[in-house]
Amino acid sequence: MKNKLRMFLCAVLSTSLLLSAPVLIQAADAQETTEDTETKQDLAGLKYDHSLELQYADQFSVDYYEDGYALITIEGDGQFLLVPDGKEAPDGLDSDIAVIRQPLQNIYLVATSAMDLFCALDGLDSISLSGTNADGWYIDEAKKALEDGSISFAGKYSAPDYELILSKGCDLAIESTMIYHKPEVKEKLEQFGIPVLVEHSSYESHPLGRTEWLKLYGVLLGKEDLADKLFQEQVDKLKAIEDSESTGKTVAFFYINSVGAANVRKSGDYVSKMIELAGGKYIFDDLGAEEDNSLSTMNMQMEEFYAGAKDADYIIYNSTIDGELTDISQLLEKSSLLADFKAVKDGNVWCTNQNLFQETMELGTMIEDIHTMLTSDDPDLDTLTYMHKLK
Repeated sequence: MKNKLRMFLCAVLSTSLLLSAPVLIQAADAQETTEDTETKQDLAGLKYDHSLELQYADQFSVDYYEDGYALITIEGDGQFLLVPDGKEAPDGLDSDIAVIRQPLQNIYLVATSAMDLFCALDGLDSISLSGTNADGWYIDEAKKALEDGSISFAGKYSAPDYELILSKGCDLAIESTMIYHKPEVKEKLEQFGIPVLVEHSSYESHPLGRTEWLKLYGVLLGKEDLADKLFQEQVDKLKAIEDSESTGKTVAFFYINSVGAANVRKSGDYVSKMIELAGGKYIFDDLGAEEDNSLSTMNMQMEEFYAGAKDADYIIYNSTIDGELTDISQLLEKSSLLADFKAVKDGNVWCTNQNLFQETMELGTMIEDIHTMLTSDDPDLDTLTYMHKLK
């Protein structure tokens, strides 16, 4: 009888534990969620309010706190507390969090891909220093500002004019990832008390992830609503063609470098993604997948490029490095092997305009251009917004 009673009690206890297990798990999950929320709320006494909603970008985030404060996090780089005009940074703020104070009036802009986004936000007056001189800009507003002196050339990323930068009262430096090759420059700017934000849009895998950095600059300038509106316009352009069936047509995107090799995009790059979103198929669909680095391009010997791309339905020549082409004969001067390409024989050869990689605001339009190239029956279609057909 005692053994039966003991077995009965063990069974009851086991059943009780099983029934309570989900409750314990739920309680643990709830505790973890609560701890996460408390961690987010605990920022030197600032109370967490909400986070910026992002659709494509994953290389930055913004958490808003009460009284207009915002914590900007750049993936793998650093954090910045944006302090609103008339406010002070809170006591006890972690020393690793740099402070950016509004209003921003003297930005040293080195990351060229950000300029178009500032122009779209009507924020050019917040930039007083540029890392690119007038002759290096394809954005008209930036070129004009350098020419009329409203923006001063303060040296490129590797050799900034520190004296000029300090005399202008620079309140933020926005650098490209090239600054990682010159860490001493970043350190010196920070020693002068200038926060350095490294723009990581080139690491975004989705094309509109690059454009969505517009929202970050909208936060800096206090123009979030305008940034949302402008970004949604690009999203709508993409949605208009997203439901289109794939054309099945293959596309090569490249340029010939100074040593005669073909520089091509890796298959995970945003350009290859734009081709895919436009309804095409990037000809090198598995290129560079095994390489563990952040470079988005690689060089191929022409024989290897010929073998992989000669049957591509379309080729797009990247004019960023050595200038735009106007006719196919200029292309063939770079390599006679290109004469045997299917796209050359069929007359499906296009060239980007040089402003493409500076005008990051219009990547939705670029996807539209590629889609039109792939689907148009008009043989006289010569010029799109960011590409033109070679004669």
